[in-house]
Amino acid sequence: MFTGITEHVGKIESLERGADGGRLVVAFGAGDAAQEIARGTKLGDSIAVNGCCLTVVEFDKARFAADLSGETLRRTNFGEKRAGDLVNLERPLAAGARLGGHFMQGHVDGVGRVVALVTEGDNFWLSVRVPEDLRRYVAEKGSIAIDGISLTVARWHEGVVDIAVIPFTHAHTNVGKMAANDAVNLETDILAKYVESLLGKATAKTDESASSITVKSLVEEGF
Repeated sequence: MFTGITEHVGKIESLERGADGGRLVVAFGAGDAAQEIARGTKLGDSIAVNGCCLTVVEFDKARFAADLSGETLRRTNFGEKRAGDLVNLERPLAAGARLGGHFMQGHVDGVGRVVALVTEGDNFWLSVRVPEDLRRYVAEKGSIAIDGISLTVARWHEGVVDIAVIPFTHAHTNVGKMAANDAVNLETDILAKYVESLLGKATAKTDESASSITVKSLVEEGF
């Protein structure tokens, strides 16, 4: 479980891709936050990289490696990333920690495309086009994770989310390096997905019950 509060920005050292999967190596980088993550890393740990929950399979004090399944490459922007790209890093939520963003699983739903990143005084507007199959989960003033960052949908129009980005987020995540047409990982609000699933099951039960009532069954019951 994650909250979308980026702890540090790492850099991809290498990214191997094959037909059935690949391997990602990320450098922790410099600074206190990077070293804190490095000191706390153990084999088998989960870590969110651009919002995608991965498992640490190798590490040293400077970097860690994670295996990527074919599904991960298809669902995320790792299919387009390359060495030198910046990635947002977040460790799982610790018990008793403050909840700063919103609940996230690190299960990327799909890839969006940056439409624009423009300035507004000291702040910024980030616009991202959402794939059609994910749009039903988006709501104005609702939460959405973009490359693992917990953000609020300020405006929602014609399949595009507009996000108001403050200078701190711009400086402490990979948002500052985003450009038009860049691929970004999207995770929609978990609550919306569970509500849809529950409603779908309820509808299916109702339809099933209705379909079992026939003229013959009514006659047999004495109607």
